[in-house]
Amino acid sequence: MKATYPQYYMSKNKIQLTPSINVDAILQKVNEIYSAQPDVKVTTIDGVKIDFPENWVHLRKSNTEPIIRIYTEAKSQQLADNLAVEMITKIEEIIKNG
Repeated sequence: MKATYPQYYMSKNKIQLTPSINVDAILQKVNEIYSAQPDVKVTTIDGVKIDFPENWVHLRKSNTEPIIRIYTEAKSQQLADNLAVEMITKIEEIIKNG
């Protein structure tokens, strides 16, 4: 029965921030960017979860340290890892551009 379901791979990452960075503002900006895209569903329960047609990413702020945890899932490990790198790059751009 397990073989009848598609196999997905997960990647767990984090992006280190300084305490002065407003994590909530970053997550809000990510929400705004991806909510405007067709075929993408964004959920803001417990962070920001972005459901793409073939994979997803979940961003959560830590309550104990200045980081954003990044969880991704895709049909291969390489795709899951690439999605995480893309999201880290997007967050770094948001921080840089204010």
